Amino acid sequence: VVTRDDVEESLKGLWQYVKDKEQLLKDLHSQIEETERRFLLKQAERDYWLEYKNVGSKIQANKIMNLEKDIKQVKDDHHRATEYYRNALKATKEENDRLIETHMKLCKEQAPENAMRYLDKNSHREIKENEWLKEEVKVYQKEVSDLKASIQLLEEENISLVAKLIDSRLQNLSI
Repeated sequence: VVTRDDVEESLKGLWQYVKDKEQLLKDLHSQIEETERRFLLKQAERDYWLEYKNVGSKIQANKIMNLEKDIKQVKDDHHRATEYYRNALKATKEENDRLIETHMKLCKEQAPENAMRYLDKNSHREIKENEWLKEEVKVYQKEVSDLKASIQLLEEENISLVAKLIDSRLQNLSI
């Protein structure tokens, strides 16, 4: 038997879990923004070095290529992080939905029990009498079906006896 306190405690735990996940999402968003900021800085640095390269510096060409690789790596990291966080968000939402659905099923299962506890004695007695009457109806329906079957058998036996009687009278008349 699950008490109201247990259900409230479960709900508090669930809401705390949801809050923790929301905080995690906020942290993830801030990390994404930080990554985008770094990306913009690297891109600005790349633009600077490309301009420098166009002026004619062959010494700095390697730096430019390295920075381009860094930019590409940051873009890839950003893409992977975005995908990871998107998947984490989706998994978190699915987990939350599953937990809420499980909790709702539990509440629905406990609702009749809770309702029975708060009913007055007359209503409680009426429910028990109703259940008893349902059982009695089933017993009587079974007896009725048994009686119908025995009546059917007796009628068939009666018909065969009448048919034999008629056949024997016909034979007596023929004689």
